[in-house]
Amino acid sequence: MAGVQILSDFYLEAADLVKKLKLNGLRVVVGGAHVSCLPQQTLKETGADYAVIGEGEETLLELVKSLEDGRPIRDIDGLLSADSESFKKRVFIQDLDSLPFPDWHEINPRECRRAPHGAVVKNFPVAPVTTSRGCPYFCKFCASPMLWNRTIRFRSAENVVDEIEYLVKDFGVREIHFEDDNLTLKREHIERICGLILRRKLKISWATPNGVRADTLTPELVRLMKASGCYFIVFGIESGNQDILNNINKKTDLAAIERAVRISRAEGLITQGFFIFGLPGETEKTIQETIDFAKRIPLDRAQFLMLDVMPGTLLWEELNGAASVDWSRRSYQQVTWVPPTVDRDVLEKAPARAFRSFFLRPRQCFQFLRFIKPYQIPFLLKRLKDFRILPVK
Repeated sequence: MAGVQILSDFYLEAADLVKKLKLNGLRVVVGGAHVSCLPQQTLKETGADYAVIGEGEETLLELVKSLEDGRPIRDIDGLLSADSESFKKRVFIQDLDSLPFPDWHEINPRECRRAPHGAVVKNFPVAPVTTSRGCPYFCKFCASPMLWNRTIRFRSAENVVDEIEYLVKDFGVREIHFEDDNLTLKREHIERICGLILRRKLKISWATPNGVRADTLTPELVRLMKASGCYFIVFGIESGNQDILNNINKKTDLAAIERAVRISRAEGLITQGFFIFGLPGETEKTIQETIDFAKRIPLDRAQFLMLDVMPGTLLWEELNGAASVDWSRRSYQQVTWVPPTVDRDVLEKAPARAFRSFFLRPRQCFQFLRFIKPYQIPFLLKRLKDFRILPVK
C-alpha cells in the first residue's frame, strides 16, 4: 500500500503519481487538505482506493490493521473507499502528545533540498515543526475553519522541545521553522517553549514562515522569542485597506498590525508581511494602499500573492463556481476570480508592480541578499520568474 498526501497546488502531480502507483499493482490511499475538502471528487478522479478525511494517524492505522486481518473497513471513521458513497467524520485527536514524532530518519533534514519555506534562511539544516493544530479564526480565504472546525489544540511545550532537541542532537538541525496556523495565539504556550529552549541550551535559530497574528505580540514576548533563537517573523497582513480586512473576517486592524511590526523591528527581528491581491472589495486604489502600507511600516521583506480561491474556504462556497478551477495554474500567481470592483488587467499586474516597488529600495535589497547562499540562486531566480518580477520567455 502507498499513501499520497494531496494539496490543491499539486493536485495534478499527485493524481499522476496515484495512477502510476496503481499501474504497479499497489493499493493507494490519499489524504491531505484537498482530499478532506473534496473527498468524493478526488477519489473518483485519481482512481485511488481509499481517501482519509481529516487527521490521518488513527484512520490510516485502523485501515492497515483491518486489511491485514481481513476485517471490513466500512466502520472506520474518517475513511471513504472507492466502493462507498459516504463516510463518518472522525473526532479530533485530543492528546497530540500521544502521537509519535515524524520518522525523521526517512525525511532526514540533512538530505532535504536547500529551498525551504521562506526561500532564504540563516542556518542549515532546517526542520519544520508544528506545535498546534487548527485556528479559531474564520478568514474567508483560508480552509482552516473547515478543516479544523475553528478549534485549536496544542502539543505540550515539553513534547515540542523534546522533538527540537532530538532534531538538533541526532540530525544536526540548526534552524527550526514553526509551521503552525497560529503559533503565538496562546501566550503561555509559546512562552514555555521559548523558556525550555533556553533552559536546555539549544543553540538554534528559528522562524515563523507560515505567519503569526500581529495582535498576539507584545514587546516582552518578542524579546523572549528573540532570546530563544527567533530571528525572522512573518505576519499575515493580507491588505493595507481596513474595509477589505473586514470583508474577509480578518478580525484585526491596521493599527495593531503596524504596532506589532514596529515592536518586532525594534527588538531586532527580520520582518516580513504576506499580502493578497484580489480579495472582495479590491480596487485599483486599494491595491496602491496595500503597496503604500507595506512600504510605510518597517517590513524587511514582503510577499505579494494573488488570491487563490481554494476548496474548503468560505469564498469557495460564496462564489459557488464563479472562480475558475484549473489545477494546472500557478497557485497564488494567476487570477482565479476578478472582483467586480477592479479591472482584470490591473489585478494581474498588481503583484509584480508591488514586488518591484517594495524591493527596489536599498535596505530591502541588502536585507534580502545578505542571506542568499550561492546554491540557492537558481531556486530564487525561478521564484522571481514565477512572480513575473523577471521577464518570462
